[in-house]
Amino acid sequence: MLRDVTIGQYYKTDSVIHRLDPRVKLFGTMIYVITLFMHRSPAMYVMSLIFLIGMIALSKVPFSYIVKGLKPIVVILIFSMAMNLIFISGNVLVAIGPIHITDAGVETAIYLGTRLVMLVLGTSLLTFTTTPNQLTDGLDKSLGFLNKVKVPVHEIAMMMSIALRFIPVLTEELDKIMKAQTARGIDFESGGLLQRIKSMVPIIVPLFLAAVRRANDLAMAMESRCYHGGEGRTKLKPLVYEKRDYAGYIFLFIFLAFMIYLGFFSPWR
Repeated sequence: MLRDVTIGQYYKTDSVIHRLDPRVKLFGTMIYVITLFMHRSPAMYVMSLIFLIGMIALSKVPFSYIVKGLKPIVVILIFSMAMNLIFISGNVLVAIGPIHITDAGVETAIYLGTRLVMLVLGTSLLTFTTTPNQLTDGLDKSLGFLNKVKVPVHEIAMMMSIALRFIPVLTEELDKIMKAQTARGIDFESGGLLQRIKSMVPIIVPLFLAAVRRANDLAMAMESRCYHGGEGRTKLKPLVYEKRDYAGYIFLFIFLAFMIYLGFFSPWR
């Protein structure tokens, strides 16, 4: 399960999506999420799925690698769909004692599950194709106008980048701790719920200490390099739009216009 946590990991390869400016990818992710929640039209879901499959193919990231990121959210997905099946009223399809499954509940559960799966896959593609440094620069550049109203954009972007970078690091640390504690005779699989919770204490405490230690080392490293925020800082590799980036923006605007048409004006809405 720990190896299935792919959130925040960068997949290094050479593709059209990897070479795009991070600002284009951030804008594309935002457009994708907006259109995903814009309407409950089946045509829009089909188009979103086609768009997602096309982007995955262009990114050259293995589909099996992307799908692995869904495993950690399976419990949340099943729980959310079950709640919609049970508690949404409508025409009763199946009655099992006090539990009534309705047509509206089934429809909502399907829409919710589809949205959640496509949302995770689409947003994960951003981190697979964008390094933390590129993501920080892209957020800093895209939201730079907020600096005029005293919003610390660079600091916020830096914190988000560090948080994403720490996910695979802490996952690897957690895997090492579990293997070390298993070698010392701790059993994480047997016993009741209370026993399993108690067995997690020898994992949580070392993991928390390791996270604090890494955060302290990172803070000292940034201070030793005279880091004082984004004001007055220059870039080793400044972001510059190229022709492919402008083509990406045009494609995204066409996609957005077509999705608006599908959701509100087409006969298939």
